[in-house]
Amino acid sequence: MRARLTWTRAALAVAVLLLVAAGLVAWLNVAGEDPLVGDAGSFVATPEQVARGAYLARAGNCAACHTDRGGAAFAGGKGIATPFGTVFASNLTPDAKTGIGTWSASQFWRAMHNGRSADGRLLYPAFPYPNFTEITRADADALFAFLRSQVPVTQVNRPHALRFPYDLQASLAVWRAMFFSPGVYQPVVERSVQWNRGAYLVRSLGHCAACHSPRNAFGATRDSLELSGGLIPLQNWYAPSLASSAEAGVADWSNADVAALLKTGLTPRGAALGPMSEVVFGSTQYLHDSDIAAMAEFLKSLPQTPPHAPVALRIDKDAHAHGQALYKDHCAACHGADGEGGSGPNGVVYVPLAGDRKVLLETPANLIHIVVNGGFPPTTAGDPRPYGMPPFGPSLTDAEIALLASYVRGSWGNAAPPVSALDVLDAR
Repeated sequence: MRARLTWTRAALAVAVLLLVAAGLVAWLNVAGEDPLVGDAGSFVATPEQVARGAYLARAGNCAACHTDRGGAAFAGGKGIATPFGTVFASNLTPDAKTGIGTWSASQFWRAMHNGRSADGRLLYPAFPYPNFTEITRADADALFAFLRSQVPVTQVNRPHALRFPYDLQASLAVWRAMFFSPGVYQPVVERSVQWNRGAYLVRSLGHCAACHSPRNAFGATRDSLELSGGLIPLQNWYAPSLASSAEAGVADWSNADVAALLKTGLTPRGAALGPMSEVVFGSTQYLHDSDIAAMAEFLKSLPQTPPHAPVALRIDKDAHAHGQALYKDHCAACHGADGEGGSGPNGVVYVPLAGDRKVLLETPANLIHIVVNGGFPPTTAGDPRPYGMPPFGPSLTDAEIALLASYVRGSWGNAAPPVSALDVLDAR
């Protein structure tokens, strides 16, 4: 009898704890939400709002996810692969049945600020509302005005293809309770207006941390390691740290070089390739010079972690000689016999490989991607005919690519660990 009573009390205690936990999760998922006001018909956009919204949509690179290849602008349908399954971007056109045609401005603001759809469903953070939550209400209304001005497209939203239990709203509610809280951008009074504008663009609208921050096992970015670099899930591209002089930090860059990278994708110090090339192509090249300058000021102010001490490399002479021969046959004509880079006709810039930070990253993933698939800077107004590096994946084996990459990482003063054929296979 006593044992049964003990078990009953334990079961009640557990039930109470579960109820308290469920209540806490529910409260955390509605905390900070403004009451919904008005309906779709009550929102009247001004031409100035629509124009500003178009600019903000560029700054946020909304089309990159919400426009499928070959599809109508902002009609959704594009699959975004995550470690938990595939999330499909939604239709943002003003279609009444399948888009946001019946949404109110308050419902759109709630989606941006709180990650909740018009019907109350919780949104998956593949839509980066953990960053967008800091967008101002005025900017959210301008984005809404722009999207409402688009041509309506009837295209039913595709259901997400997520594995259990990630496909449950309850699981998402727990994730949000642990890793998300709505907020607003708080200007730093000790900083200039330009610095604060840059911080706002980088941290919220530009959602740079979505790629340039590490993620934990649950897919949440680690706020304590803001912009410290991370491997982009399932793409195997490494978004280098913006707070490291050895990776992508720009503290020692000139304002002109930072602006050139964001506006044209190419500077004498490096080129935007891979996912960053897409960002420059679809977003940053269109930003006003004042916003580019603001982002540069903020990025240049980030505290820089010191570079790692050079490693003592053990060089296999035969492997080094083989890599050198591959480099001579495939790379030296553009990048120079000693990796010094150079320039070609029509202003073509061949990036130097000696001391290049992409080459020296601790992870060789980006270098392997470039050798295998080629390197293609974005087409921009400032560089309308960029010179791309051809892919060598079809003509070289994994072992040869590993030897070539190892040679580049260990020559002309470069001192990065060698690359294995397994590394190449994994990156492919």
